Amino acid sequence: MSLTSEPGDRLAAFGNQLVDVHIWLREELSRLREDVDSFLSGDSGRPRNLRAHCLAFCTALTRHHTAEDQGVFPVLAETFPALRPVLDELARDHEQVEEALLRLQGLLDGLPTGDADSGLDRDPAEVRRVRGELDGLIALVESHFTYEEKKLVTALNELGTPLPDDFRLSDLTDR
Repeated sequence: MSLTSEPGDRLAAFGNQLVDVHIWLREELSRLREDVDSFLSGDSGRPRNLRAHCLAFCTALTRHHTAEDQGVFPVLAETFPALRPVLDELARDHEQVEEALLRLQGLLDGLPTGDADSGLDRDPAEVRRVRGELDGLIALVESHFTYEEKKLVTALNELGTPLPDDFRLSDLTDR
């Protein structure tokens, strides 16, 4: 997927790039939910693949938020000072998302190994904890993305300053 063609087009489309990244991350989170549900229901016995998928998603989301915190938000704060309270709130969201990602990764890392035919017993309390943590992460991320898009897309599309490469979808998916 090509998100840019000319430098001027890239600058004019930062807000659109944000939406594209969020769409991709939402799709990845949906796939992660499917993987978790499949494993926890006993339909899949691939905890290593599940852990790897979670780690890949967590890494991509963390890279995206780091690019925002260290590159995008300072540019926006300087260019649009009225956005500073919004940017501060979004940065706090990033911390909450990171904490939720770490909790989910920890729960998934603690899952027993085995395959679907091994008779692996899935503790109902553990299943509820994993699903609850994932549901909380999904709600937090969706709320964060929606608020960020509502508050920042227009300002991002007005920027004439280059932003970090990690802000582009291709840079998240190519690693």
